[in-house]
Amino acid sequence: MKNNNYLFTSESVSEGHPDKVCDRISDMVVDSYLFKDPVSRVACETLTTTNKVILAGEIRGPKIKKDEIISKVRDCIKDIGYDQDGFSWKNADIETYLHEQSKDIAMGVDSKGNKDEGAGDQGIMFGYACNETEELMPAPIHYSHKILRLIAQDRKNGSLKGIEPDSKSQVTMLYENDKPVKVTSVVISTQHSKDLNQEKVRERIIPYIKNSIPEKFLTELNPKEIYINPTGQFIVGGPDGDTGLTGRKIIVDTYGGAAPHGGGAFSGKDPTKVDRSAAYAARYLAKNIVAAGVSKKCLIQLAYAIGVSKPLSIFIQLAEEDAEKISKLKKIIETNFDLSPRGIREMLKLNNPIYEITSAYGHFGRKPTNKGEFSWEKTDKIGIFKL
Repeated sequence: MKNNNYLFTSESVSEGHPDKVCDRISDMVVDSYLFKDPVSRVACETLTTTNKVILAGEIRGPKIKKDEIISKVRDCIKDIGYDQDGFSWKNADIETYLHEQSKDIAMGVDSKGNKDEGAGDQGIMFGYACNETEELMPAPIHYSHKILRLIAQDRKNGSLKGIEPDSKSQVTMLYENDKPVKVTSVVISTQHSKDLNQEKVRERIIPYIKNSIPEKFLTELNPKEIYINPTGQFIVGGPDGDTGLTGRKIIVDTYGGAAPHGGGAFSGKDPTKVDRSAAYAARYLAKNIVAAGVSKKCLIQLAYAIGVSKPLSIFIQLAEEDAEKISKLKKIIETNFDLSPRGIREMLKLNNPIYEITSAYGHFGRKPTNKGEFSWEKTDKIGIFKL
């Protein structure tokens, strides 16, 4: 018999986390090429360590001088807030090894004659939505993101002193009958200046928990279950404290472990890579299904083969077992949505420089903007899914 009462935990990391610094830089490269040519191909990986940044990857698109890319890398680091002895936007050594995309990969992706544009690689992608929050996201990851986003906002506008860019959060919630009913613990580790002790850090960070999580979930939270910098101090952080790499926070980027993940990272990839674009499309479908009131949860899996335009399979799972409802949804999707790489990009307008903003605080559960960012978060297809 299924146990519907349980604890579930999700974590987030801030834009100053070493891996997120890399995601930001890689997505900046994607945006730089798409800005100059919307059909550019980009696969950019970034490594950071003590005062060192290395970019490597494959490009097909306009010529952008190394000095321009390096200058934009410094802008990213500066905006995140790093001007420390071990990692500074001013004097970090930045190397770039971006080169032309393989012709073999290009041949599989390009459209030619009667052949439609194929997927940039094989793989499986998942999209998920649930009615736990207004954003139709799982509650633990949503609140974990919000805590860090608000901390970063105040750190950057100067109202939160002594807190540095690198931080992590973790929220545990009790579920009863598959619904989140209360927070049972919160963990926040944040880099700080030398003049702040653990007590002062705690004093400054605690308000962000209350400002991020609805009061109804906090009424029974024991103060002893709020862990702020549990190691005692966190002065050395960012890439100086830990090497960063692009694509190492894929669970943070998605649903906090509440749904499966196909394994492919998003950042640094142009939208011909279905790792990114098909995951966005799957979220778009799942979110509209839940928003339409069809089910309180929806999981969608899409599968692709390199060079093949149409998905090999579409899998749908709802909160309830209802084969007839799932069959109807699958028919609706197949009839109304072109899930080829080209179809997804046109549907969600993905051939635009909209990716740098996605690199921290989650790719999902965000508000669509008039610049085209987070277009996959729109709920403009509710009418199609009304059963």
